[in-house]
Amino acid sequence: MAHKEFKLIKQDPWLEPNAKDIEDRYHRFENRLREIEKDFTDIVEFSKGHKYFGINYDENKKAWSYREWAPEAHALFLTGDFNQWNETSHPLKRNDFGVWEIFVDEKNHKSTFLHKSKIKVIVDSAKGRQYRIPAYIQRVVQDEDTKDFSGQLWFPEKFQWTDNQFQKNAKPGEMFIYETHVGMAQEKEGIGTYLEFAKNILPRIEKAGYNAIQLMAIQEHPYYGSFGYHVSNFFAPSSRFGTPEELKYLINEAHKRNIAVILDIVHSHTVKNTIEGLNEFDGSDHQYFHPGPRGEHPQWDSKLFDYGKTEVLRFLLSNLNYWMEDFRFDGFRFDGVGSMMYFHHGDEPATSREKFFSEGVEYDAITYLQLANHLIHSLQKDTISIAEDVTGMPGLTSTIDDGGIGFDYRLGMGIPDFWIKYLKEYPDENWDIHEMWKVLNDRLPHVKTICYAESHDQALVGDKTIAFRLMDKEMYWHMQKDDENFIIERGMALHKLLRLFTITLGGQAYMNFMGNEFGHPEWIDFPREGNNWSYKYCRRQWSLVDNPDLKYQFLAAFDQKMVEVVKENEIMKSMFAQQLNMDDNNKTIIFERNNLIFIFNFHPFVSVPDYEFRVPQPGSYKIILNSDRNKFGGHDRIDESLVFESYQYENNPDHFLRIYVPNRTAIILKKFSRSKPM
Repeated sequence: MAHKEFKLIKQDPWLEPNAKDIEDRYHRFENRLREIEKDFTDIVEFSKGHKYFGINYDENKKAWSYREWAPEAHALFLTGDFNQWNETSHPLKRNDFGVWEIFVDEKNHKSTFLHKSKIKVIVDSAKGRQYRIPAYIQRVVQDEDTKDFSGQLWFPEKFQWTDNQFQKNAKPGEMFIYETHVGMAQEKEGIGTYLEFAKNILPRIEKAGYNAIQLMAIQEHPYYGSFGYHVSNFFAPSSRFGTPEELKYLINEAHKRNIAVILDIVHSHTVKNTIEGLNEFDGSDHQYFHPGPRGEHPQWDSKLFDYGKTEVLRFLLSNLNYWMEDFRFDGFRFDGVGSMMYFHHGDEPATSREKFFSEGVEYDAITYLQLANHLIHSLQKDTISIAEDVTGMPGLTSTIDDGGIGFDYRLGMGIPDFWIKYLKEYPDENWDIHEMWKVLNDRLPHVKTICYAESHDQALVGDKTIAFRLMDKEMYWHMQKDDENFIIERGMALHKLLRLFTITLGGQAYMNFMGNEFGHPEWIDFPREGNNWSYKYCRRQWSLVDNPDLKYQFLAAFDQKMVEVVKENEIMKSMFAQQLNMDDNNKTIIFERNNLIFIFNFHPFVSVPDYEFRVPQPGSYKIILNSDRNKFGGHDRIDESLVFESYQYENNPDHFLRIYVPNRTAIILKKFSRSKPM
């Protein structure tokens, strides 16, 4: 008999016919967890694989242990600087479970098995003899001359954390996320570092009002231009940006500024590389991955994990534990969740309920995601867990006990796609305000959503940010304050409106990509052969927003005020907005959310004096945000000193306000008591 008491079904009666499917999904998780607990005591103990595999110091044996799971390998040999790269002097022994082991005693190797020395493992298999990097290695470096990657022994002094007072804002309505990339965060034409980020970028993020950063490209990846999404070494913070301790310093400094740090983690796939990565490590194509075509991701040219294998689960779950315990990351944004959950990788639209529960659904991947969420919330209950998924999988952000998969939030990926579609395909006068309202409110109340107008996806070569799509090449010549230009004026006005419309309607948390808050021009183009390995477009030009003679500072000032108003008035904590007025002719939308009145006039040229509309509560109202202010790049067409008093008509219970609503302007009104001036 199906578990009708699952809260997920009560919240969404549309799922009633799939009650048995939801029960089965829950039981698959329950059974897998029970198996883990039987063999490893509990899931937390299971997730400490990095303290068993890889290189660890054994206090009892006074030796360093090195263990590797390679069930189909013929032989393994540890080699490196410590033994002058001797290929046979340090063989590993295999146990019955396909785990290879060696102890390097401190007595005979104290002067050679040293911090920062390079290391590899030779794997003798059906593929021949190959130099490989240990799977659980925690430090990987690249030779500047040969470009060859090697593991590195890493025995640093213990890092001294000073962030014990930090408390993250993980609850719905309290998260303002700044998506960022350490390497391209500096203005210099080169790769930025963890220390530079902590010194130069964290103060900007704090000043802008964001209280969480989402760090991309931290897990080591051989190709910089992959944006960090083709990971090779899952336990190694990218050495391009500095040392592991310098990453810890960045996180520690963020916490001291009350900024949570979310890791953009990639467990959905990995590189095909057989030198740097996991592919064919033991000589087979099915050690960590599915064999044959099922193990290939055709769109991403990468390998797919076999989430049904115990050692694969242990590897990935240990990876989560490692980043949380060793680096104090506050949560994870799981990349490619939509790709993981289906054999078709989310490319087929769900035309029936069965598409979510049976047809083409990768059960093992969903069970892994449930285990991952169960683990990280067991380690720390306020851990932030975000799913990148656009498929609409039911229960994605419901707890496992409620019948869900256990994420705290999903990314509202349809919103930026919608804005780009409108900007590309429709002139302003043809924008459909009803469709705009529908898209921004298109979510179930219990599905916690991170809204955003644009992310790194829209900033890459081949696409355009909102600012660049609106203003394009005019940004090169007409961003001076004393330069009047219609294209720039339109672009800045709509840039403000789209972002405010998104944050006030689209979800329970908000995200912005680094630099987009001030309309950073151009795209991101990583160094590659096609651009002569240039860093010119792989950086952030902070000097633009810092220049008092340029208009970028107007957009930055508006974004800062927008975040401040939304945060202070707890807009995203409230339920859906209440629609008050939809005016097609004047392209004007008015709504109430958490006792504030929001007025948006999207019309290209029509401004309306004494615009009348209904308000839910009688009283006195004042403007607390106005996108047309001169300090935000507007024209100061509204007198913000005015108090707007509500009024009634005879035989009409409703209350009304009148206000001047200029074209391409957004206004927020707040009711106040005359005895308590604002």
